[in-house]
Amino acid sequence: MGATVGTRLMTWWKGKEVGQDSAGNRYYTEKSGGNRRWVIYEGEPEASKVPAEWHAWLHRTVDQPPLGERPVIPWEKPHLANPTGTATAYRPGGSVLSGEDRQKSGGDYQAWTPE
Repeated sequence: MGATVGTRLMTWWKGKEVGQDSAGNRYYTEKSGGNRRWVIYEGEPEASKVPAEWHAWLHRTVDQPPLGERPVIPWEKPHLANPTGTATAYRPGGSVLSGEDRQKSGGDYQAWTPE
C-alpha cells in the first residue's frame, strides 16, 4: 500500500530526506528548516517497523538522526511484525479463539458463599 498520494506529494514538495534504516524506511524533515519529521515506510505502514534510534529522532528525544552503522547487540532479536489480529497471534489455552478447552481450576480455588 505505502504512502498516500497526499503524503508523497507533500514529501516531494516540502521534504528533505535525512536517512534510511535497515528495513528500507525513509525519514524526512522539512526543507525550509521547519519542525516536522516523518517516515515513509517500505511496504505496509507498520509503526513497530521503526527502529528505536529512529523513533527517538522522530519524537525529538534526540536532535541528530542516527546515521552510520549501529552497534550489534548480541541479545537483540530481529524485528517481527506485530501479529495482533492475525492467525499467528498468541492465543493462550482457554482463549475463545484458541480452539482448546479451558483449563479446569485448580484445588487452590474456593468459591465464595455468602452466609
